[in-house]
Amino acid sequence: MLIRQDKGFSAMEMMVVLAVIAILAAMSIPSFTGRIIREHIVTAIPLADIAKEPIAAYWKLTQTLPADNTETGLPVPEKIVSNMISSLVVEQGVINMTFGNNSNKLLRGKILSIRPAVIEDSPVVPVAWVCGNAAVPDKMVVKGGNKTNIEDIYLPHGCRNTQAAK
Repeated sequence: MLIRQDKGFSAMEMMVVLAVIAILAAMSIPSFTGRIIREHIVTAIPLADIAKEPIAAYWKLTQTLPADNTETGLPVPEKIVSNMISSLVVEQGVINMTFGNNSNKLLRGKILSIRPAVIEDSPVVPVAWVCGNAAVPDKMVVKGGNKTNIEDIYLPHGCRNTQAAK
């Protein structure tokens, strides 16, 4: 008597495997998107460096912060762009970067603020920079308003509000 051995998968087994793969893929898409958005933000942050030095120098000389791009010695906001940023605006010493251009569609039109933190009675202490919703360094005072409207889950760790998690 011959015994028949089937080699391979049945259609039902293949459908179960495909369903499991589809479920796993659907679960990973949000975390992958978050990672892409964080990478876009990290890529964009160095553009703020062109404004940090003149703002810090202005603070050291006058103990005040520049009101706008002109006082900072920068071009108009629409002329300070990168692959991810469509404009960089200085407002009362705060650097506000608006996402656009090649950034993720979930970031377009969103703002990331980088605010100066100072020790008011000691101009020799360098200006520290507070990214987004991050906490202010001890014994320092942050200047200006935070216009960051990017969800904390998308912000890089150094720009998140870590106090809320505690």
